[in-house]
Amino acid sequence: MRTWVWSLALAAAGLGCGGNPKPARIVPPAATTQLIDTQGRPAGTASVLESKSGGLLVLKLRNLTPGLHGLHLHATGACDLPNFGSAGPHYNPGNKKHGAKNPQGPHAGDLPNVAAHADGTVDTTLAFSTELVRAIGSGAAARALVVHAGPDDLMTDPSGNSGDRMACGVLQR
Repeated sequence: MRTWVWSLALAAAGLGCGGNPKPARIVPPAATTQLIDTQGRPAGTASVLESKSGGLLVLKLRNLTPGLHGLHLHATGACDLPNFGSAGPHYNPGNKKHGAKNPQGPHAGDLPNVAAHADGTVDTTLAFSTELVRAIGSGAAARALVVHAGPDDLMTDPSGNSGDRMACGVLQR
């Protein structure tokens, strides 16, 4: 997966394999956010980079419990303490059920689980669809990116049994 993601990133930057590389074009992120935890402390950053075939979500998180955590794009661009309930439900314009394993799913805001290392950090890049780029791109309403306490089972409505909301950030241009 990581090789494919980096290949997509290189292709988006015009640095594909073979031949003379094209000059790198600096493209500002489509959206960025500083995430906070349920105590209002910094929990990391997220940036969305656009490409012709979708986008990349660059995550740098800290102070999480080691292990898998559900990650979702929520419908409302709000992260009010103490539990981020203001973020609302998952972004779901197609009115589908939750999860990639659900035959009636997934929500557009369903993202893969992320793995926190033993030191509680996450440093990863995820590829995602053009639909999500449109959801947070120019002119779109702000959306909340939420990290949950546990792993997403990728099937159970409404949030994959992923537990409490542990970190939140509002993605906007």
